[in-house]
Amino acid sequence: MAELNAAVLFADLSLILVVARVAGRIAHRLGQPPVIGEIAGGLLLGPTLFHGALAHTLFPLEIRPCLSALADLGLVLFMFVVGLEADFGALRGSGRIAVGTVLGSAAVPFAAGTLLALHLLRGRHPASPAGFVLFIAVAVSVTAFPVLARILSDRGMTGTWLGTIALSSAAVCDLVAWTALAVVQVLAATGGRNHWTVLLVVPFVLVLLAGGRPLLKRVLSRGNPAGTASAGGSAVVLTGLLVSAAVTQALGLHFVLGAFLFGLVMPRRESAGFQDVVLPRVRFTTALLLPVYFIVAGLNVDLAGIGTSGLAELGLVLGVAVTGKFAGTWLGARTQGLGARRSAVLATLMNTRGLTELIALSVGLQSGLLDSGLYSELVVMAVVTTLMTGPLLTCFVRPADRVLR
Repeated sequence: MAELNAAVLFADLSLILVVARVAGRIAHRLGQPPVIGEIAGGLLLGPTLFHGALAHTLFPLEIRPCLSALADLGLVLFMFVVGLEADFGALRGSGRIAVGTVLGSAAVPFAAGTLLALHLLRGRHPASPAGFVLFIAVAVSVTAFPVLARILSDRGMTGTWLGTIALSSAAVCDLVAWTALAVVQVLAATGGRNHWTVLLVVPFVLVLLAGGRPLLKRVLSRGNPAGTASAGGSAVVLTGLLVSAAVTQALGLHFVLGAFLFGLVMPRRESAGFQDVVLPRVRFTTALLLPVYFIVAGLNVDLAGIGTSGLAELGLVLGVAVTGKFAGTWLGARTQGLGARRSAVLATLMNTRGLTELIALSVGLQSGLLDSGLYSELVVMAVVTTLMTGPLLTCFVRPADRVLR
């Protein structure tokens, strides 16, 4: 890299951090999770303003591959943490209401998204029509587990009965969504033919479960007397994480799937020391790299040329996404005996999309399923549905909902 390019890269990184920090604080003051401000900052630095002149000036084309590489590393670490923190065991103590919530929040928006996709498919020629339909159905069904956890913390609902149901349900929805996205990538990459290499992910998962998890248990149980993870154990975990991401990418799936999968197979009890010592460092790294991802994502969003037809399409996307997710979750909880107001609280929480949606959309864009216009509309949908969460919770939540389990 030329010396000037290196200087521009470092200057861009400092600018990204400042914008992310300022935008995040503004969002927090407005009662929104900071990640919404960071996403909005990334969109404002993209080509939407000044016909792209600002984006081209601040982020020259020769610098963007470096930014993309840093953004990818941030995504790997982030998705690993998402998989590691997913707690499916909480569903066992939540009974029929949790099951109804999961089924309603997944099945109804998926069905509505399928109908939406069939409408959006007219006039479009994606890499795979079947993959396009499945992708849109998944996109409107996603719940952002990490953003949801932050909202619950800000609202004092972490550890409450409703908060636990929402988090565990979101974890299940995320698992289903990423599994469906793996199928989408198979369809998009091969058109349904010659996809035998992707099937190698099945023995890879079995190897992780049968060999990787026991190995990780032994490594992580060798912590020091204080119960913290050793430096060697941390190195083994991070190496395994990067290898898992590399394997799924090489098999024709996105690397975020490998990172998420590795987080899921991590042993929970033995990794307690790892979580206490290493996870804060991982989160510090993602705090640096995820804003870079928001900029990279924002460079693909141009709202200036969306036009009247695009606005109508955006309205349709928002209507289906909000109605399908809210109505599905509300009905699922109500059919299991939960009151109308508390069902509305669950429906509001499950309608949060945020960063998880952005990552899924980047997979669709890179797979050739989304054009730039539809990608931009879906990004706006992700931001708007997350922005709605705070005001709706203010309307529905009562002090009794903040009582710990």
